[in-house]
Amino acid sequence: MAKVRTGIIGIGKMGISHLAILGAHPDVEVVGVCDNSKMMIDAIEKYSSFPCFTDHKKMLDTAKPDAVLVAVPTRFHASMVNELLDRNIHVFAEKPFVLKPEEGQPLVDKAKQKGLVNQVGYHNKFLGTFREVKKIVESGLLGDIYHFHGQAYGPVVTKPKSDTWRSSPEEGGGCLMDYASHVIDLINYLLSPVSGARGSELKSIFSKQVDDAVYSTLVLSNGVSGNLSVNWSDETYRKMTTSITINGTTGKLISDANELKVFFHSNNTPAGYSKGWNIKYLTDLTPTVDYYLRGEEYSAQLDYFIKAVQGKGPNALNTFESALQTDKAISFIRQAQK
Repeated sequence: MAKVRTGIIGIGKMGISHLAILGAHPDVEVVGVCDNSKMMIDAIEKYSSFPCFTDHKKMLDTAKPDAVLVAVPTRFHASMVNELLDRNIHVFAEKPFVLKPEEGQPLVDKAKQKGLVNQVGYHNKFLGTFREVKKIVESGLLGDIYHFHGQAYGPVVTKPKSDTWRSSPEEGGGCLMDYASHVIDLINYLLSPVSGARGSELKSIFSKQVDDAVYSTLVLSNGVSGNLSVNWSDETYRKMTTSITINGTTGKLISDANELKVFFHSNNTPAGYSKGWNIKYLTDLTPTVDYYLRGEEYSAQLDYFIKAVQGKGPNALNTFESALQTDKAISFIRQAQK
């Protein structure tokens, strides 16, 4: 099968990572790299053979990609994704999906109508530990789940800094949009979509215009409630760390990206587990990938996308539709501020 002709729009931190992974992918031909920063494009041209552009329309007209990865500030997502769908191009967009939930539904509908592969970059679903959590939850062996706690802490913003698009609420910046969205999306995936929020607090610690910490009680569509706690100004963590705790009537589960701990009250357990505490590690649960950069999950999500474009796999994880549920939850949290 021919390689998937792929373009990238936006060469910031995530765009560079995605470019490295796609450039090494055996089923991908990178046919265009676009950014409006001439300095970034000059560097890519100097150190690679990828065709480079400063105008994304020119890239689309010239390179004619089958698929495009969008890694630009969130406020540009809706218009850019819409343009790509109109050109019948498969789309992988960085998270969050769109700035306002009302922008997302027309894109969900258009992608479905055209039969185009669509994915948003919530990489936690490709981590072996959280995939194992999903299996355990779906087994029903935790009993009736009655509470959860989703958390993420790390030293991202630890002092006042110069403003960028990430420090502007109109651009999609702030802890809620940038980091809490990962935790919310994980809760939606593992348990049930968020249908409401109560008593939200969005706190600015070092930032002037956006939140650095988010605390809220979330209510899921299945009636279960729990807590969200995210702080990207916490220097007690070496790097950003995401975890989830799930309490059920016959078991309890605690998992982060590296380690899964689960307690079963009885001998009625999944295969490979026993009564009492069990510990599983990421290295035991994650299949190898062709190219490792920052973590297997980043390569795995792009491989999933490429296989879906080739028709070799499903387009079922991290779709525009599931990402829109996360955007709606973000809106619920904002509306529930004390």
